[in-house]
Amino acid sequence: MRDPIRFAVAINVVLASSIAQAQRGADANEWRFYGGDAGGTKYSSIDQIHPDNVSDLEVAWSWTTVDAPLQERLADDDPAAGSASYFQCTPLKIGSRLYVVTCLNQVAAIDAASGKTIWVFDPKTYDRGRPPQFGYVSRSIAYWEDDGDARIFMATGHAELIAIDAETGESIASFGDGGRADFMKGVPRARLRTYGNSSGPTVCRDTVVVGSNISDGPTTKEAAPGRVMGFDARTGKRKWIFNLIPQADEVGVDTWEDESWTYSGGANVWSLITADDNLGYVYLPTTTPTNDFYGGHRLGDNLFAESVVCLNAESGERVWHFQTVHHGLWDYDNPAPPNLVDIAVDGKSISAVAQVTKQGFVFVFDRATGEPVWPIEERPVPQSNVPGEVTAPTQPFPTKPAPFERQGFTKDDVIDFTPELHAEALEILEQYHTGPIFTPPEIDKPVLSLPGFGGGANWPGAGFDPETNILYVPSMTQPMPLQLGAPDPARSNFRYTRVRNQIEGPRGLPLVKPPYGRVTAIDLNTGEHVWMAVNGGDGPRDHPAIAHLDLPPLGSKCRAGVLVTKSLLWVTEGAGRSGSATGGGTHLRALDKATGEELCKYELPSQPTGVPMTYLAEGKQYVVVAVGSKPAQLMAFSAAE
Repeated sequence: MRDPIRFAVAINVVLASSIAQAQRGADANEWRFYGGDAGGTKYSSIDQIHPDNVSDLEVAWSWTTVDAPLQERLADDDPAAGSASYFQCTPLKIGSRLYVVTCLNQVAAIDAASGKTIWVFDPKTYDRGRPPQFGYVSRSIAYWEDDGDARIFMATGHAELIAIDAETGESIASFGDGGRADFMKGVPRARLRTYGNSSGPTVCRDTVVVGSNISDGPTTKEAAPGRVMGFDARTGKRKWIFNLIPQADEVGVDTWEDESWTYSGGANVWSLITADDNLGYVYLPTTTPTNDFYGGHRLGDNLFAESVVCLNAESGERVWHFQTVHHGLWDYDNPAPPNLVDIAVDGKSISAVAQVTKQGFVFVFDRATGEPVWPIEERPVPQSNVPGEVTAPTQPFPTKPAPFERQGFTKDDVIDFTPELHAEALEILEQYHTGPIFTPPEIDKPVLSLPGFGGGANWPGAGFDPETNILYVPSMTQPMPLQLGAPDPARSNFRYTRVRNQIEGPRGLPLVKPPYGRVTAIDLNTGEHVWMAVNGGDGPRDHPAIAHLDLPPLGSKCRAGVLVTKSLLWVTEGAGRSGSATGGGTHLRALDKATGEELCKYELPSQPTGVPMTYLAEGKQYVVVAVGSKPAQLMAFSAAE
């Protein structure tokens, strides 16, 4: 009997939903966490900037990254470092300062009112070579204080957790080994430049919790496994390790058949971790095991891959988990920080956690017990014809909320702007297999996977309004072709790996119907959608084949970030994976929270690459966003006086 432990609660769980601390957003003066508060709401009650004056915003200051002088020096020896501009950081604001981490892992303190640099800490990680996965990227840092001891924690692309004095910008030598703790130590098959961190650590009480970024394209089935570690915030001593690929007699090891747990890798946490300080729990969004698209070397459901895992931050013990994809074959990582939200369902107050996914679902659980707020059904899904593959017979489908993205691909999904384009699109469609969501990859020709492995939702995640209990989810409609082929046996011992190919619709237009980017508002008291707004601007509506149709904005495929304030929803057009950020745009928009109507938009020097944040400094509200210009910069907006 298959028993992959779809939903499991540790025996020693504390049933503390009734006392779990509310997630109420950031303090008006500050922004102490990547998502404003420890639960990632991305909400602030500040209302100096409101619908009546938002169209009169002005640039208060801009801050050019301190990487710029370094990049000039590094450009010849390391072109990737020299041109790094995918500036994904969302600053923290504590007291009168902003704290920011740059592409090259430098940390800077900035005056929050003027944008002037106060100090810079340079760990010189670039001397160790290009970090894993997508290169020079760092999204966040963490802050901790206790009895006058205030620290900034940074997790680097080269697997070091670094402690910095928040006042002086100096390394704290008493932390770990001379100010640094190694979070790659003891990880099987991990090595420099294939194992690190790009999203930053999380602090829960006195424990610094760190996930890992692992190279996404291993050539062998023997790869580094995902592990999450907890370190003492004072000493840097490692307190615990949680194995996301269970080992030996650990819970879940039986979901890795033929002892595939002994060599399989991935199933890591590359996104951000959220925390409930009152419960002392942290919430992990986990990813696909290697390789992402063929699982014949790792049969079984593969816990704790593609799961939401709740851990006790002090001990590292598992409290509960839920697997959102069984035996993943689509690279449907859980890419976004879980949102910790307080909601009221059928008159019952629930301290919940909501996980948005690449596949377009929102999974909602009681955050103390892991019990689903609404039923989640195991439904039959298409099965694989690929030799050696054994597909999971069912996958979990939430009954509420409804998906926020289109799922699966049929001929009804191709563009129909004109009869001629529709006919051309149908002809192109013959080159692909189509089917419902969770249709597995094939060998003979690609399967059109929708949403693709870029999402749906991605790392910027969702925002939540604790006044209305509405969740705002940015997403993109981007199908991806999934096809398998046998690799060169001299270079790889995988039986099959992904064949890289791209989709192009008729005359260079998208194959799939718009909108290509959207924001969906979901009432988490009822599980119902409130509205959907197109995001990303015009999209391809000026293409010569359709310009004469005078179409409304079509949106663009972009990884958009959201910020929720008392009276506004801020949305970026976002950016793609590289500096060119295919599909993104250059605007920051302010929307009416109740309707999704655009109130105004601001043209930025380049694509917004980080999630925006807000705070008060010297009595004035600022909205700040990272921009991937060259050199990269922060831009701060305030209301015109």
